[in-house]
Amino acid sequence: MECIDESSEIVEIARNFRVLSARVPLHAIEDEATYTHAVSVMNSLLDAGGANEKHELAGLVHVLGLLIAEYEGAHHPLAQATPVDMLRFMMEQHELRQSDLTEIGSQGVVSEVLSGKRDLNLRQARALAKRFHLPVSAFLKPA
Repeated sequence: MECIDESSEIVEIARNFRVLSARVPLHAIEDEATYTHAVSVMNSLLDAGGANEKHELAGLVHVLGLLIAEYEGAHHPLAQATPVDMLRFMMEQHELRQSDLTEIGSQGVVSEVLSGKRDLNLRQARALAKRFHLPVSAFLKPA
């Protein structure tokens, strides 16, 4: 990436930034109205293809996501979900049945995990993390 040397480039960048930031909140989110707007813009960008890492909007989605996450962390902290809660949530989101979770084991094993009779082991947690693109810790009980 090159340094910006010419004042004409700075003027053009400033003009483009003003236009972009009038539609996309590219600053620290400080209130609920701005947060709601940022989430709406994020959803629009994702629908336009920004979820794909190679899409031209991916960088903007990433930056806006960081700003939203920062606000959510400070103003909407999530309760710690148990591994079973996370698994149930992911099953619901992906419309999965117990028989779809072959990386855990047989349907009987999945049933025991979901009923709390059995904890996920590290191999199972890693497989689920890979499948759902989440950290392994989302499927393990805290030590």
